[in-house]
Amino acid sequence: MSGDQRPKDSAEGSSRSVGDHHQLQSAPLSRYESQKRRDWNTFGQYLKNQRPPVSLSQCNCNHVLDFLRYLDQFGKTKVHLHGCVFFGQPDPPAPCTCPLRQAWGSLDALIGRLRAAFEEHGGSAETNPFGNGAIRVYLREVKECQAKARGIPYKKKKKKKTQIRPRDEAKPSMQTA
Repeated sequence: MSGDQRPKDSAEGSSRSVGDHHQLQSAPLSRYESQKRRDWNTFGQYLKNQRPPVSLSQCNCNHVLDFLRYLDQFGKTKVHLHGCVFFGQPDPPAPCTCPLRQAWGSLDALIGRLRAAFEEHGGSAETNPFGNGAIRVYLREVKECQAKARGIPYKKKKKKKTQIRPRDEAKPSMQTA
């Protein structure tokens, strides 16, 4: 095998733009960039599979919310329902029939990658459906719901105020006056 030949990554499609081709030759994609590309392609396929198909220019936050709900069926995180005897228990002692969902952190990271990909593919920040307030509200609700179901409170971290002191005051003086 010569230096130019390498196995094809399943994330690389057969149809690539000239810019993508150049980027692949100059350096391999980072894990983040590869995942972002896969996520973007998956979302594009999701829009094409809608009846009727939705073009990217017609895509809005409702399509994004539907996509996030669609992804729940592939989740691996047990989210206990209110009627479940294990609701609110972080480590339930036995299995139950509650649904598996996408974890909040996975959805949050996905939205971040798709938001960046949208702008890289020519979309403007002002019209980015992944940055819409409704998406942030949905993610916050998922986070709170999953935290309650597991009995783990999410508390907003307070930023510590750091005082900047001049160097002279930072060290105690060795001399006594």
